[in-house]
Amino acid sequence: MWRGGGPSSAARLHALVGELVPGGIGKEVVVNQARSILEHVELADVAAVERHRQALELVDDIDHLDAVLRVSRARIAAAVAASDTTLVEIFGVGPIVAAMLIGFSGDPLRFTRASRYAAYTGTAPIEFSSGGRVTHRLSRRGNRRLNHALHCAAIVQIRHRHSPGRGYYDRKLAEGKTPREAIRALKRRLSDIVWRHLVADAERHAAS
Repeated sequence: MWRGGGPSSAARLHALVGELVPGGIGKEVVVNQARSILEHVELADVAAVERHRQALELVDDIDHLDAVLRVSRARIAAAVAASDTTLVEIFGVGPIVAAMLIGFSGDPLRFTRASRYAAYTGTAPIEFSSGGRVTHRLSRRGNRRLNHALHCAAIVQIRHRHSPGRGYYDRKLAEGKTPREAIRALKRRLSDIVWRHLVADAERHAAS
């Protein structure tokens, strides 16, 4: 499946190509596969000619956007490398996630404690009292883009059994947490780790 144009572009391309192939196509096609199919497909009527034209235009659009995406990722990777950040040492944090964490966190020294940074990232649970019982529920506050960046890192860690986050996630499940609660706990833990890296980087850069 092509990545750059989003699911709607991929779905449209799949639908158009499928309508031109007798019996349709079972799997979503990547751009090169679609282009090859379109070069050899037989056009039976005016409707098929129009679908073929639209499919070719969509392939060209996707190719262009894919090229733009590659250039953007290369620029972000270069900028993150130039920042000399240690965030990329965290399992699951690549250049894109690191750029989000740096850009949306701003000056990390304004957060005097990890708990304050967690509140800003929306990973600190909110206490909720009902019927004399205190529980915790998901916080909808904070910077949602930072929250999303931490979520991406958490999911990467969970998918790799040798990651430190996967061991932490499994321990939470063993304690009786639901998978969703375990992910929230891991995101909270990652928020603390990210804060420590950001603060250390800021202090190191200031000293140098």
